[in-house]
Amino acid sequence: MGFYGHNPVNVFTKVALLLALALALTGCSSTKTAYRYADWGIVWWVEDYISLTDAQKRQLNADIDNLRQWHCSAELPRYQAWLDELQSDVKDGPLDRATVANHQEQLFGFFPGLLEQATPIAVNLLSSLSDKQVQQLADNMEQNQREMEEKFLTDSPKATAKARADRTAERVERWLGNLNSEQRQTVRKWSANRGAQTEIWLQGRRNWQLALLEVLERRKEPTFPGELENLIMNSEEVRGEAYQAMMADSRIAMASLMHDLIEAGDASTLAHLQNRAADLNRDFESLTCSPA
Repeated sequence: MGFYGHNPVNVFTKVALLLALALALTGCSSTKTAYRYADWGIVWWVEDYISLTDAQKRQLNADIDNLRQWHCSAELPRYQAWLDELQSDVKDGPLDRATVANHQEQLFGFFPGLLEQATPIAVNLLSSLSDKQVQQLADNMEQNQREMEEKFLTDSPKATAKARADRTAERVERWLGNLNSEQRQTVRKWSANRGAQTEIWLQGRRNWQLALLEVLERRKEPTFPGELENLIMNSEEVRGEAYQAMMADSRIAMASLMHDLIEAGDASTLAHLQNRAADLNRDFESLTCSPA
């Protein structure tokens, strides 16, 4: 799983994360409430980059509500099936590498359908932007990129690795409970071996933003929906070869990390994981798909 920042339009490509999967990672105290009102969060992030007109806000709200309804009825059952399987596998004992990799693959398998459903929302909004709004978007993306580079690239490699280890440990603990000393050492070693991952991520982020601005120059042309769809559905390719290689390596490394952390844990580790999956599953079961 990637724990990265967001491009303005990638808010749409991460609807799944905001609506469901990230609820588990962020430890939201009320999955049901967060799910129902995540659309306002999405609007907030878009408006953080672009000042929308009233008409654009109405269209965006309607589009996101339709997406939420589809996601609730079509995708949540898939999530529940995955969580059921995860609970069953954990009940059988420590997860081997193949089982961990299988669950990771299922998790990533949720994204393509959601990205496809979210693409028309991005098309509707971005095709309606004025020249002034596009310039505002470009300026805000550039400012945000500089801030991200200052935040993540000014520290020494050692400090960067420590910060990465702290973030990783915090997120992992939401699934596995408090880490013991061996597990924390595993996280520190894993983080130190990530190399120039942050630099590659930031450069890939810039590549995608520049590609978006180029496509936006043609937002009134018939080819725009297809070009934007390519940016969203094939984001890793747009971000460059180094980014693709980094992400492929990161998936393998993350699966290996989760296996090693589970193996280094005890019965309480598996119990916490099972309880976390069960709690999330119960929240999903109690959700209704009626309009908020």
